[in-house]
Amino acid sequence: MTTLWDTTGSAVVKELAAQRRTGGAVLSGVALTLVVVADESRVDEAEEAATIAAEQHPCRLLVVVRRQIEAPVPRLDAEVLIGGRLGPGEAVVMRMYGRLALHAESVVLPLLAADAPVVGWWHAAPPERMSTDALAVISDRRITDSAMAQDQRKALRTRAEDYAPGDTDLAWTRSTSWRATLTSTLDSVAGRRGEPVIVGAASIEGDPGSATAQLIAGWLSSRCGCAVGVVETTRTPGPSGVDSVVLQLDQDEQVRIQVDRRGGAVISQPFRPDSTVALPDRSLGDLLGEELRRLDPDEPFSDALEAATGVSGLSDRSPVREHVWFDPADPEGTNGHGNGHGSAGGSRTRKGPAGKAPAGHATARHTAPTVPADSADADEVAEAGEHDEGGTGVTRPTSTRSGAGPSRSGSPARKRL
Repeated sequence: MTTLWDTTGSAVVKELAAQRRTGGAVLSGVALTLVVVADESRVDEAEEAATIAAEQHPCRLLVVVRRQIEAPVPRLDAEVLIGGRLGPGEAVVMRMYGRLALHAESVVLPLLAADAPVVGWWHAAPPERMSTDALAVISDRRITDSAMAQDQRKALRTRAEDYAPGDTDLAWTRSTSWRATLTSTLDSVAGRRGEPVIVGAASIEGDPGSATAQLIAGWLSSRCGCAVGVVETTRTPGPSGVDSVVLQLDQDEQVRIQVDRRGGAVISQPFRPDSTVALPDRSLGDLLGEELRRLDPDEPFSDALEAATGVSGLSDRSPVREHVWFDPADPEGTNGHGNGHGSAGGSRTRKGPAGKAPAGHATARHTAPTVPADSADADEVAEAGEHDEGGTGVTRPTSTRSGAGPSRSGSPARKRL
């Protein structure tokens, strides 16, 4: 591990390339780049979970910690590791101070693995609009966690209003065991009958304020065609927020799944003895690893989110986002920040009525930088083609190759920032 204090983005790229040349590549290739955005208080949790996920899915791990945005002087501290405590691959932990933290993409972009998709994970409060964070715009898949919010139902509503195909939530991932158990139970009933099963009604006992419980209810509603609600239980539910699920079937049959407090649940169904299935509490790393298994839009999640929040048309939205500059210190843009400083290479806003940009937001001035088109020259292009501005540690990559195009044909890496 090499620690770079008060460094620049180009120095981080060069150190990563130097360690790869001297130490030898630990992994011959990576499946993706995982960009983790974490608060300082949650960095250890995020690193532990990302390490577990990196062991399951070879990736380049980039951890972004935005610290002290109000600091008067921008600064970048970085740890560069290959085959160390953060898994078998390449990892960079970046702590950003001052306004550099608002332009984290200018340091992250040169570090993206060429020809590999980008997954962004927020182990922190995500922005209300993903388009205001350039790290979300360059990501093919975006993972949030509504369970971290004080008001989880409000967080779900926010995610639904800002949803684009490619978004997902760890509150949804926590429901996987419940969804698998419910599906297998209905398959068992259908196998006994020899014909499909119709669910006429369903109810969930648990925590109505739990995002996972609401998403399970939304999933049942979207799949069964009947409204399903969450009723508060007298018992304390587990991390999923669900204590029991009751399904009313046709032919006057009922299926009930009740948590047994021993890491499992008891299934009661007609003409069969009660059985027990495992419903273990899964670690954060296992949840993250599950989400990295697929990089295409998660249609069942969008259907469940739509039913749980009442926001319709989620799957019909465009997966392409355009960066909208947002300064948390000046949300109205009254002090002039943001004119040409929205992101690396300039920002671009989503147009409003009559083609006008929203007040306080900047329009594009330059084409956004892209990852080199192939991995063969990635290090050389990053080292020779980038430059730092004012010694602030903000790195803006520019291609030195004639006619260099986007890094991944047809992928969201071509999105303008």
